Amino acid sequence: MVDYLFPPIAVELGDVDTERLHLRRFRSPDLVALATVFAQPEVWRFPYGRAFNLDETAQFLTNQIDHWDTCGFGCWLAIHRPTQRVIGYVGLSVPMFLPEILPAIEVGWRLDPSFWGQGLATEGAYAALREAFETLQLPQVTSVPQADNPQSSRVCERLGMRLSRAVQIAANERRGELEALLYVMSRDDWLTQTCA
Repeated sequence: MVDYLFPPIAVELGDVDTERLHLRRFRSPDLVALATVFAQPEVWRFPYGRAFNLDETAQFLTNQIDHWDTCGFGCWLAIHRPTQRVIGYVGLSVPMFLPEILPAIEVGWRLDPSFWGQGLATEGAYAALREAFETLQLPQVTSVPQADNPQSSRVCERLGMRLSRAVQIAANERRGELEALLYVMSRDDWLTQTCA
């Protein structure tokens, strides 16, 4: 991945612990635990409307490891600290599916449905934003939930992200065109919010 697709970062991103989550880089042995999460249709309802098979999960895992090696940041494997269960992922990525906003970095999450409704997506995404602005020194972070996914939009709003506009995400070989919402947060917004 060439660096003009995302803003420069100050340092490489490390692993992070929150109150209930251990967030760390993906490793090849994570495949089995991740496949258990991704085999649930609700996890990939947006944007695919179905579960991932093992080959798709393996490709996702390889892509995440490569992304981090290339960019110096990425999504973390999310481990629920009280139970030590792998529950999905949260973190930062380059939104290649929306070239009109590049260079950009997106915060995103995807969690096991049995852990929904507990504030874990917000907790993990908050940690990702903190690292984005305070460690990586990014000027702005985006999030691009589908328009028909109000749960993810509510997470963006709880994080203090601002709705910028509706966007169309082009179809690809795996899914049709999507309508999404572009949320943004600047470093100044973050500093104002966290210092208030």
